[in-house]
Amino acid sequence: MRIPLCLSVFLLLVTQVVPAQEVQPTNSQPNPYQTVTDWAKLPEGRTWGSTSAVEIDRDGRSIWVAERCGANSCADSMLDSIFHFDAQGKLIKSFGGGLLISPHGIFVDRDGNVWVTDCACTGGGGAARGAAGGAAAAPAAAPTKGHQIFKFSPDGKLLMTLGKAGGGRDAEFFFQPNDVLVAPNGDIFVSEGHSSAAGATARVLKFSRDGKLIKTFGKLGKGPGEFDQPHALAMDSRGRLFVGDRGNNRIQIVDLDGNFLADWKQFSRPSGIFIDRNDNIYVADSESESVTRNHDGWKRGIRIGSAKDGSVTAFIPDPVEKTTGTSAAEGVAADAQGNVYGAEVGGRAVKRYVKKQ
Repeated sequence: MRIPLCLSVFLLLVTQVVPAQEVQPTNSQPNPYQTVTDWAKLPEGRTWGSTSAVEIDRDGRSIWVAERCGANSCADSMLDSIFHFDAQGKLIKSFGGGLLISPHGIFVDRDGNVWVTDCACTGGGGAARGAAGGAAAAPAAAPTKGHQIFKFSPDGKLLMTLGKAGGGRDAEFFFQPNDVLVAPNGDIFVSEGHSSAAGATARVLKFSRDGKLIKTFGKLGKGPGEFDQPHALAMDSRGRLFVGDRGNNRIQIVDLDGNFLADWKQFSRPSGIFIDRNDNIYVADSESESVTRNHDGWKRGIRIGSAKDGSVTAFIPDPVEKTTGTSAAEGVAADAQGNVYGAEVGGRAVKRYVKKQ
């Protein structure tokens, strides 16, 4: 049936004027977990610093964590910042001393190699730092580290470094890299940009397995395929790339060439994303409902659901609400037994969440 021209114009105007319905907060899902604190044993004399980096080893049980030297920066420290714990929280090994400023994202590839991003977003970033993480500042001194990606063997041997010390912009890289992911075929993806300031970097870079830049996609913005603080990366069993578009309060799903597929807002403001072998998705929201952030009506915590259909089935709430900083998990991971791990920047802890008996 043909629609009259006048009705067609009316319908067009209506679709342009009526805004899309906002996604309602997903705060009421059940919490089937209980919290275990102080499960991991740091070396004698060490205390937890800020951490957003937690990952599961290839064995499915042991845990990798990168923390910021008992503070919120390792800029002036030679302490190890990368730790490997067994399932009981006993320390297996540590390494990385003096190499990073702000360990931020972590990933274990199919060969057991450990990849860590140095966002350099908490101080000591040298020439690449700018106001609110925006435009680059004039160098006060030649930077010697920061804004890089490091690949380590399981024993801590440095195998590869991506990016130049002190950072770079435009065709160079990196400036405040947030997370790293290695696809099954060996391609490397890095999400970059930790600020919403005008001129900030907001993109994903794709490299070959030997570290050669293949392409970049995305820019600062709110449209499909645009980002505002692409803070986290994960991949599902179908090979789709999930980007935690934190500043836009959504997850964007793209293919491996960066083509936009969908966006999901039901997981709130994503700081961390983890997808397990069964396509269960775990999303950490560390910023909603705080005094200094937006996204009112949404509670901080870890939302759990399906990467297949986007449903949200469980919610682990942050016990502290509306603080000036953050206490909830920023990084998240889940082991083969379904235990969930939350790495906290503000709380300076890595909590373990186990199923209630």
